[in-house]
Amino acid sequence: MQPLSPSLSRRQWFQVAGASALSLAPPLPRVLADEKPPAPPLAPLNRFPRTVQEFYVERVRAAEKIGADARAKLKTKADAEAYVRDAREKVVTCFGKFPEKTPLNAKVTGKLERDAYTIEKVIFESRPGFFVTANLYLPKGAKGLRPGVVGSCGHSHNGKAEPAYQSFCQGLARMGYVVLIFDPIGQGERLQYAHLDKPGRPGVGVGEHLLAGNQQFLVGEFFGSWRAWDGIRALDYLLSRPEVDPKHVGITGNSGGGTMTTWLCGVESRWTMAAPSCFVTTFRRNLENELPADTEQCPPRALALGLDHADFLACMAPKPVVILAKEKDYFDVRGAAEAYSRLKGIYKLLGAEDNVKLHVGPTGHGYTVENREAMYQWFNKATGVSDAKTEPKLTIEKEEDLLCAPKGQVSELKSRTVFSFTEKVAIKPSLVTTSMPRQVRQVLRLARSAGVPDYHILRPVAGRRYPKPFATTYVIETEKPAVAVVYLLSDQQHLSRPPKDASPAILYVSHHSADAELRDDSLPTELMKTEPKAAFYACDVRGVGESRPDTCGGTNQFLTPYGSDYFYAIHGLMLDRPYVGQKTFDVLRVLDWLADIGHKEVHLVAKGWGAIPATFAALLSDLVARVTLKNALTSYEGIARSETYPWPLSSFVPGVLASFDLPDCYKALEAKKLKQIDPWGADGKVK
Repeated sequence: MQPLSPSLSRRQWFQVAGASALSLAPPLPRVLADEKPPAPPLAPLNRFPRTVQEFYVERVRAAEKIGADARAKLKTKADAEAYVRDAREKVVTCFGKFPEKTPLNAKVTGKLERDAYTIEKVIFESRPGFFVTANLYLPKGAKGLRPGVVGSCGHSHNGKAEPAYQSFCQGLARMGYVVLIFDPIGQGERLQYAHLDKPGRPGVGVGEHLLAGNQQFLVGEFFGSWRAWDGIRALDYLLSRPEVDPKHVGITGNSGGGTMTTWLCGVESRWTMAAPSCFVTTFRRNLENELPADTEQCPPRALALGLDHADFLACMAPKPVVILAKEKDYFDVRGAAEAYSRLKGIYKLLGAEDNVKLHVGPTGHGYTVENREAMYQWFNKATGVSDAKTEPKLTIEKEEDLLCAPKGQVSELKSRTVFSFTEKVAIKPSLVTTSMPRQVRQVLRLARSAGVPDYHILRPVAGRRYPKPFATTYVIETEKPAVAVVYLLSDQQHLSRPPKDASPAILYVSHHSADAELRDDSLPTELMKTEPKAAFYACDVRGVGESRPDTCGGTNQFLTPYGSDYFYAIHGLMLDRPYVGQKTFDVLRVLDWLADIGHKEVHLVAKGWGAIPATFAALLSDLVARVTLKNALTSYEGIARSETYPWPLSSFVPGVLASFDLPDCYKALEAKKLKQIDPWGADGKVK
């Protein structure tokens, strides 16, 4: 990995980050006629591309069974009520404590007069200085209190101005509802990085959510909680309007808006009806279908607690909920049917079986008219405000006519950004050094190990051009089906179990591929020269090199912000098993294996991404006598204080800055003769 230029896009950052480890060779030089042409580049070995997927599928199925077993025990109304209470408590655990409510300081910045309704342009503050732009649709000629609905947008670049979202707002307003639809963070008028130069600016929607949201995990925040808080404050504003009946308030949205509708059912008790569209399925279906989900769509610890999409909606029980799905959606309709079945069982025990429904539209992903009409009918049944069953005639507004801010971005109004809040709370922890191993184990959620891991031996692959002529490959079952792959390099051919050896050993933990780095990086060669009597091993932990996933669309997307590396990192947080903790566990198990061979001490060496789990393992293992880190991350605090950064979620430890930071670990490792080579800062450049 070369130092990263701030002029690169975030996607390019990740691609450059893996360049050296992926053997992206420069153009071949010209050669004279009597010279041998240079050897062609070799693709890195990757013989176990499905093991990480299989590991996660096993764990998610086990998590799903927790909920299934709990529901199987429900026999009475009291049982169902207890289940709902328990679901609400678990949701609070996932989303954390919300901030104190502060004044909304709402302002109406403009108004559009239409035939049957008006549209007010509203700006309010969900947090002090954090502006939310919204459109309020008010029906004309309505007498008395009217039912209200909060509209939550999906991942549209134009937020509330997206035609499908305008459509349901207009449709509801023409039927007599007061509707407030607001721009999500990072969309519409609420771009968080609009001030950055375009080459370094993340994409609207998912790109902004990942950049801001992944970073928040370091300080113990969850981007989904921030999104949900905006929805809660939107409801506060809606209920502040004298036109709205607090006895009839609903929430609806599609895709990412369906996500927030689902989560808001779990975290806010004032809703009286809900209609999430094109989101509700099961976590297992999403994982098995290799479908990446945005940061806010993956609540931390949800799977570990046995929660699933249906449980967030169960928090509404027995209030009316309709699941709006699509036959051709990438959110698997089978999961939607499973979620509905789970809810129906709970609602039946509560005596409200008719208050839950599944509607499956015939088309693909989107809040199309058939789903909107199902929502109208459901809300009308709950409120009695209208008997309309079809969508009225609509007139889609121009985006610029719906803007609330003078120039169409709250950044022009000096709104704070999510990053500004993260930066402020990214404070270096006060660490008690003697308790560091315990704290490291706790935040990494390390699994318990027992005995020596089993392993198998692969047949040799010729022509890999390693610094030594022979390599024996051992596949260590660190946490079956997850594996670490270890190469023993030697001067003589060895095809069987590793020889019993009491000599010192070097264990090199790769950045992206031990196979590639043994050829392309000078460090392994230098180590073998300077420590010729040490046995040399090179290791890929799970998820890189020999087990680099080929999921989520293939290996080419691995380094992209929304690729498979992110996919497993975010699922690790839902399982309460941080991915970097899993990788640390792999290093520790390989060290157990080396100890069983007979090695009395190990010089642990690592590069780049691999330096983080190696650092933690070095702190925890008495076998490690020396540590050398190349291109190690300087600090997590640096990332939390950097508006943009190239480091992946798979390198992050949730809530770490409440306990310790990497410099604390490096300080402790001075006792093990720590040597740092060209450390990388938060920006990916050599410091």
